Amino acid sequence: MEWNDFFERRDVKKELKSINKELKKQKKEGITILPIKENRFNCFERTKFQDVKVVIIMQDPYKNIINDIPQAHGLCASVPDGVPIPPTLNNMLKELKDDLGYDIPESGNLEKWADQGVLLLNRTLTLKQGESNSHKTLWTDFSAKLMKFIVENKDFVVFICWGGDAQASLNGLNMKEHIVISGTHPSPLGANKGGFFGKKYYSCVNNVLKDNNIEEIDWNLNK
Repeated sequence: MEWNDFFERRDVKKELKSINKELKKQKKEGITILPIKENRFNCFERTKFQDVKVVIIMQDPYKNIINDIPQAHGLCASVPDGVPIPPTLNNMLKELKDDLGYDIPESGNLEKWADQGVLLLNRTLTLKQGESNSHKTLWTDFSAKLMKFIVENKDFVVFICWGGDAQASLNGLNMKEHIVISGTHPSPLGANKGGFFGKKYYSCVNNVLKDNNIEEIDWNLNK
């Protein structure tokens, strides 16, 4: 099984055709869509389906362009090298330091995680520059089909669901073969309410992988 088995499905191709039509329309209207087209499906290109062992589910891409570089590059929470670490990712890295002792890196690029089988997935793959959640309804059906495909075609996956939107993405799916680790969203608004910090997500994931004889994730971004 590969990602193409999903993307080549007739219903998915029809859905993407409809999405692309709307994105092209908005672009003609002068709206900037993030991430750029070349990075839109980066998470699937970076992490092969057969390699997926952890899925981090978040809401939607970053909405800003910093120093002419889009924050979003198709991997949830991640930013390209040279882009300042956003508050949400900074909270994730603070929790990583408290959990496993790894210093917060200079770069917020999470490609190292993706290359080890961590699918960095946003429920919504695009947005209008400066407008959070502006494409949520556009991607709702696609996202539902995608989550169902992953759950039904992977033997075992650890899902990390941060925030109610991510947790809702698994509603109605048969999760008996998988593990779900949930917490509040790591954004300052969510994390500071409690329910995010101190949960030791990263070591918990590795303990689950180890118990299932699956190679653990090296979460350290400093090497």
